[in-house]
Amino acid sequence: MSNDSTRKPHDEKSLALYRRRAIVATVIGNGFEWFDWTVYSFFAVTIAKQFFPTGNELTSLLLSVATFGVGFVMRPVGGIVLGVLSDRVGRKFALSLTIVLMAVGTGLVGITPSYEKIGLAAPLIVVLARLLQGFSAGGEMGGATAFLTEYAPKESRTYYSSWIQASIGLAVLVGTGIGTLVTSTLDSAALNAWGWRVPFLLGVLIGPVGYFIRSRIDETPVYSAMRESEKTDSPLKEIIRTYPRQTFASFSMVILWTVSSYVFLYYMPTYSVRSLHLPQSAGLISGMLGGTVLLVASPIIGKLADKYGQRPFLTAAAIAMLIFAYPMFAWVVNAPSLGALLVFQAFFGFLIAMYSSPILTAMADLFPARVLSTGLSVAYNFAVMLFGGFGPFFITWLIARTGSNMAPAFYVMCACLVSLAGTWCLADKRNRLAIAN
Repeated sequence: MSNDSTRKPHDEKSLALYRRRAIVATVIGNGFEWFDWTVYSFFAVTIAKQFFPTGNELTSLLLSVATFGVGFVMRPVGGIVLGVLSDRVGRKFALSLTIVLMAVGTGLVGITPSYEKIGLAAPLIVVLARLLQGFSAGGEMGGATAFLTEYAPKESRTYYSSWIQASIGLAVLVGTGIGTLVTSTLDSAALNAWGWRVPFLLGVLIGPVGYFIRSRIDETPVYSAMRESEKTDSPLKEIIRTYPRQTFASFSMVILWTVSSYVFLYYMPTYSVRSLHLPQSAGLISGMLGGTVLLVASPIIGKLADKYGQRPFLTAAAIAMLIFAYPMFAWVVNAPSLGALLVFQAFFGFLIAMYSSPILTAMADLFPARVLSTGLSVAYNFAVMLFGGFGPFFITWLIARTGSNMAPAFYVMCACLVSLAGTWCLADKRNRLAIAN
């Protein structure tokens, strides 16, 4: 099916313009979705003091990171509901809705009074906000992937979908940048009183911009053509009955993606304060570097994967993380410093880009357009919920129980082994076709 045949106007110049708009709409919207998750994870220690003052520092932190994980409980629900909407009603409608829901959730976190002022209502409102954000984020990845891969030229689908991962890098960079500015310019009292709210309130401003851009972009040509000929009555039922193996293969590959992202990019600032006893600014600065590497490397690797295939990059990155997770963690544990964190984040930021840039197109190849958003959303969000969202909680708990700061390394290594098995489903085109049948 040609993208050009269903697009008006048909000339290449106009089509290229629509494709650039599709990338911009996805980067801004998806980046906003991840911006809030970034700033929440980076201010987890401060949020613990504001909303979970148990009198025990570890218990407060566990409650804070558990609340971070609670949002992931809603992700499969949001993935199913918004994924079905994307396949039934349209990519544009679903993606516009997700950004509105995320803006509301982000605003709630930013304006909720502390536990000291309103008591138990404070953590309850924060949990509600996290659930709303989780529901929204659950529909983002599947919808955004379908949107970009369906707009992309056939020979550049991995490059286009890699911009989704680049937008996550942008979110990490901007989130940590604002976090660094706030923590470096405010004293401890001001930071705890109101400074930590600034990134959340600034994030709300991105919502209307993202909605405006997404609401003005046209529906994808592939979806427009498919809607007239082969739209399914129940995308979720078709996924369960017809594509269970494709869903499981995607699920297994996502495990390393989500574990590596949340351990290396989102948990490290908390880890650097709690376990390495470095200042919060060190974790934020190293996070900025990791986000920058992810932002720059993702499209480059996407281009290369279009030429050489997705599986070589997926497999090489998984093996590299399996080999280097333990020695790199041992290095920063034994010689903690800002310099060590910068090398650590740059190294793993590149490996995350190497693994995640090709993964969405590889997964998209396993599903037809009529159930693409639903299939990706189900596989992605269940893996994220089980292995990514509660990863910081389990790691924090394991470190406290075992007394070993090496717990994150073992968590990543286990994810590498599981996801390596999933990448074998992408051995070659014939294998992918065999899975699909």
